[in-house]
Amino acid sequence: MNREQMTVAAALTVAALALLAALLMGGYLLRTLNRMQKLLRDYREKGSAAFQTMKETRESRLESSLERILQQAAGKEEAAERERDEVAALLSDLSHQLKTPMANVRMYTELLEDDTLSEEQRRRFAQQANAQAEKMQWLLESMLKASQLERGMIVFTAQFSGIRETIGRAVSGIYAQAEEKAITLQVEPFEDRRLWHEPGWTAEALGNLLDNAVKYSPEGSTITVRVQPMEIYTQIEICDQGQGIAKEEYNKIFQRFYRGENTGHTGGSGLGLYLAQLILNKEKGYITVDSREGAGSCFRVFLLNEV
Repeated sequence: MNREQMTVAAALTVAALALLAALLMGGYLLRTLNRMQKLLRDYREKGSAAFQTMKETRESRLESSLERILQQAAGKEEAAERERDEVAALLSDLSHQLKTPMANVRMYTELLEDDTLSEEQRRRFAQQANAQAEKMQWLLESMLKASQLERGMIVFTAQFSGIRETIGRAVSGIYAQAEEKAITLQVEPFEDRRLWHEPGWTAEALGNLLDNAVKYSPEGSTITVRVQPMEIYTQIEICDQGQGIAKEEYNKIFQRFYRGENTGHTGGSGLGLYLAQLILNKEKGYITVDSREGAGSCFRVFLLNEV
């Protein structure tokens, strides 16, 4: 075989190998494409459940990447759906809670249009309308805070700092409301302690507990605040002489918008305790309740001591 024939033979061999490689590669790509198409079909039909039935095989990098992308997309889709459901539930709850105060504002506004009203009646109706408007404002602000806390949109800057000033802020915020019912706010003497908390938010949580105590306590009664050091935590106890809470309701009262069986016509939204618990959880603290029906309630807040 001369040189020219050898060159032709070599060229034919290379061409044959290239053709074979192309055929093999084409078949490989076709199989991969078919698998990818099947995966896409399964995903469209079954959603993320499509990935649960896949067997261990030698998947190509491309197919594995596609699987990961689809799984991520499925996860984001499920998260978005959960978020939509949460927002819908929140709006439904808020709409329900706003219905009564809005109706009251409308009623008092219509009454104020009566020209035959005395000045005293006009003043009283205006006060009632203003109180209902303030209730709606508090409700909206509390819902916004709760939503931000739930979603981690608020960054807590908790640190070890004295608790005396925080308790003082909470008590001062509720003093006028207690005075209207001739309720005594008694803070037992205690040594200031450095506890892990964010003063502003903790004052709000304690204020919500005190607000509940004033709402559900009889006129002329006493609300007592005690601070008791413990080994790991310090306990802040708020006790009232109100109507008490049934034992089966202990866990329910911390749910959003829950109002106990004994609340009757007492004003309240069922958000205060829920928000207080959210705040304390963010501070690595917690809250408990102990109560007897007709004999008052004690709420106990636990915050970490400085080591």
